[in-house]
Amino acid sequence: MSSSPPTTLIVIRHGETVWNQEMRFQGHGDSPLTVHGRAQAHALGKRLCAMPIDSLLCSDLGRTRETAAIITEYTGHTIQLEPRLRERHYGVLEGLNATEILEQHPGVYQALITENPDYEIPGGETHRQHYHKNTSVLEAWANENPGTTTAFVAHGGVLENFFRFVTHLDLDQPRCVLPANASLSVIQYGIFYGSPRWVIKTWGDAAHLESLEDAGRH
Repeated sequence: MSSSPPTTLIVIRHGETVWNQEMRFQGHGDSPLTVHGRAQAHALGKRLCAMPIDSLLCSDLGRTRETAAIITEYTGHTIQLEPRLRERHYGVLEGLNATEILEQHPGVYQALITENPDYEIPGGETHRQHYHKNTSVLEAWANENPGTTTAFVAHGGVLENFFRFVTHLDLDQPRCVLPANASLSVIQYGIFYGSPRWVIKTWGDAAHLESLEDAGRH
């Protein structure tokens, strides 16, 4: 059995944005972090500076770049932009909330909620296309950087795809994970249970945000 250390990925969802707060589809569209979202990113940076991270990759969208920039104030890493870590492209739905989508694109909404992984949103992409784009980064990074620890700053949909990949959950199954903004999840590739495989070590860890939530309740 190999004694080589596993490859570790700390996958982070960006801090809360204005569109998150307004319940709008973001996709490749963008909105800035809220004041609370920036506070979340600072709390995350303080936690990550105590972790042995070799490098930091980031989706090239604005909300992840803003989150990563705050994190690196604490960790000192250089941000490496990776477009394949983008959120799914939601095409005509981007910038709209559920009420507006039902009014303007009722057919698109009905098709989207069928969970068909090959449904292509007008002006956007399919879930399957997005999944393969995201997981290609996961596989390539693990193959090319064995034994390292890397932080990925990404999106809720990217985290969902990573969860499906590691757990072998089919794309036509309903979404079953909802990581909080600025939470972190840890997945590893190495020898586990006697054979090489991906495993989930931690999922949706938001312990560093508890003080912010406590402050909001007082």
